Amino acid sequence: MTQKDATQSAGLSEPERVELLRTMIRIREFEDMVGESYLRGHTAGSMLHLSVGEEAVAAGIVKAMAPEDVFTTHHRGHGVFLARGADPMRMFAEVFGKSVGYCKGKGGSMHIADIQLGHMGANAIVGANIPISLGGGFSLKYRDVPGVSVAFFGDGAINQGVLYESMNMAALWKLPVVFAVVNNQYGMGTRVDQASASLAFAERAETFGVKGAEVDGMDVEAVYGAADALLRYSREGNGPSLLVANAYRFYGHGRKDPSPYRTKEEEAKWKARDPIALFRDRLVTEGVITAERSERIGAEAVTEMEEAAAVAVTQADPAPEELYTDVFAEEL
Repeated sequence: MTQKDATQSAGLSEPERVELLRTMIRIREFEDMVGESYLRGHTAGSMLHLSVGEEAVAAGIVKAMAPEDVFTTHHRGHGVFLARGADPMRMFAEVFGKSVGYCKGKGGSMHIADIQLGHMGANAIVGANIPISLGGGFSLKYRDVPGVSVAFFGDGAINQGVLYESMNMAALWKLPVVFAVVNNQYGMGTRVDQASASLAFAERAETFGVKGAEVDGMDVEAVYGAADALLRYSREGNGPSLLVANAYRFYGHGRKDPSPYRTKEEEAKWKARDPIALFRDRLVTEGVITAERSERIGAEAVTEMEEAAAVAVTQADPAPEELYTDVFAEEL
């Protein structure tokens, strides 16, 4: 898909396109601040999985979602949640293990959730969030709610049996589910072509009766266009769909991973296609935004995340007596 085709297929207004850019920049600045906070010793736990480089996937798919939609994410889901409208301060607080966090500091970076925003939970187990999204789709259909349940997961889960069981059941029951594969090319340190005999993932989905599509995950408008089409398809009662968004994580698997399994040439090639820089340059070239305004948006995002993190780090830790609360659902 060419740049022109992607822009035309998206069908977004100029203000919407600017907001897409703002969303991606905010995600980037949030993730960078999480990484910096780790170095300062502010984060709870030692595992952080940043989505720097994948901003177009989160922003594009979430832009296509409706308010009644629900979703789950894998362990690299900060960007998706932020794009959905999460409060950065409460997100930082959760990552820092603070009581005002979305899960009272008990979920941390990899288990954040918020039912009010339709977030049924992040999950640190590869592929484990997929059947949860299936449950979300079943609930929407059972209650006759015109929503879609989206499961965000990485290419590391593409060969998990639970995905194929879920695709089969979703197709059998014609559930409104979109399987969103964030293919960042590596499952931890294993490149996708060393883990999969075939890379035709969209075609795999089709064999289950799941409508499949593949898109350039570094082009936010292309992602939006593809996601919008699949969400509409599933929302209209046609059954499940799967979108493979090909992207790249600029950092290692986790915060402590220097990614020695990747060549510097490969990293440079992908970083030259930074989704934020590509989209910003497109908007400037087309006269949608000036370079000065894009710089202001960037500066505003930096200030926003610095202030949110500064507030979050001062919040109280959960009290010891909170250890056994929120383990089970209270009686209704």
